[in-house]
Amino acid sequence: MKTRTRAAVPVLVLCLAAALPTPAQAATDQHVEGRLPSGATYTMDVPAAFNGTVLLYSHGYRAAGWPNPAENAPSSPTRDALLADGYALIGSSYATTGWAVTDAVPDQLATLDLFTEKFGTTRRTLAWGTSYGGLVTTRLAERHADRFDGSLAMCGLVQGGVANWNSTLDPVFALKTLLAPGTDLPLTGFADQEAAASAARTLTEKTADAQQNPEGRARIALAAALHNIPGHNDPAQTEPAPADWDGMQANQYEAVTGLLQLPAFSWRQEAESRAGGNPSWNTGVDYTAMLHRSPLYKEVTELYKKADLSLHADLTTLNRAPRISADPSAVRWMRRTSALTGRLSDPQLNIHTTGDALIPVQAESAYRRATASAGTDGLLSQAYVDGPGHCTFTTGEILGALHTLEHRLDTGRWDTAPEVLNSRAQKADPTSEPRYVPYRPGPYPGHAIP
Repeated sequence: MKTRTRAAVPVLVLCLAAALPTPAQAATDQHVEGRLPSGATYTMDVPAAFNGTVLLYSHGYRAAGWPNPAENAPSSPTRDALLADGYALIGSSYATTGWAVTDAVPDQLATLDLFTEKFGTTRRTLAWGTSYGGLVTTRLAERHADRFDGSLAMCGLVQGGVANWNSTLDPVFALKTLLAPGTDLPLTGFADQEAAASAARTLTEKTADAQQNPEGRARIALAAALHNIPGHNDPAQTEPAPADWDGMQANQYEAVTGLLQLPAFSWRQEAESRAGGNPSWNTGVDYTAMLHRSPLYKEVTELYKKADLSLHADLTTLNRAPRISADPSAVRWMRRTSALTGRLSDPQLNIHTTGDALIPVQAESAYRRATASAGTDGLLSQAYVDGPGHCTFTTGEILGALHTLEHRLDTGRWDTAPEVLNSRAQKADPTSEPRYVPYRPGPYPGHAIP
């Protein structure tokens, strides 16, 4: 067990902590809720038969105006299963919504401090999180390694903030250039949410019109390929046959519409307001090379052939179009607060679905490259679930991953073969069929990953 450093805690909290029994003393399960000095709320569940491991859960992105409750597990079934197995579960809401990493990291650490004050030192402390919470988890693991023994990032934004916003820019740049040429439609630098919403509506309408003809559908597929949006990206979709290019494109169109409605405009504006400007750029990007690296290249070429449209001409148009430059101070802010270095001190396991449209599975390649550059890639292992959707893991798949991380901590070696993960997942939840498969994602589609 590592030494746990703690931040200062208000006297009132200390008095409350002294009045509460430790897990060893508790005869019943304990549920504690409260508010941190930052304004964030927290929630803690400690079972009577506490096994000595506390899990600090970092939740995913919540836009401004969305409900923002504290969470300590990715789902109710997962929470129930872990409590039944004796794990303590804790987590905070973060003090603000949106691109809140500067609040999330201290609020999560403060929640861990408060748990220690209330319940004492634990045998093992693990950080885990989903989606945007995977970024928070990895920031905790990289910057506060003394507080944790290991970490689990699920469907995580592990390419970091700079790369994320750059790769979010690429598909909308392609859509504007090819579907709305000559317009002054802004893609960055929004004054407020209304300006972002207006731009989103305009480009969404242009994209919907383009979807009605073969030429437009081919161009939408090209934009999707620049973000590596899979042709099967939602469990509600029908899975297309391997050469069903039209079926793949129809599924991608749904995801592109979702990208336009929130992340590319509304969420970007909120992040820009924090960064003090636009942290994204596409100066110097070769979109021909980016498309050739995409696993969707074949689909795009076939749809362009079907539409009797020149892919070469459209790529030339993209590569010659006026580019977007970043605000240097905003890039510095994003790098300082939201970039990942790959400098791990403890084991981290990442899991990702292969059909993720929001955070493409290739994000894992970006973090693998970062740990290799830092010389810590032996501490990282990655595993893949063959399924569509963002964070669509079963309870068994999540528990199997957690137990795999614990096995690494217990033995000093990784054992992340798909059959091993599936066996652990099946044992943890016999009600569903686990889907871990051998898989290695291609390069991340984004550019200028710091």
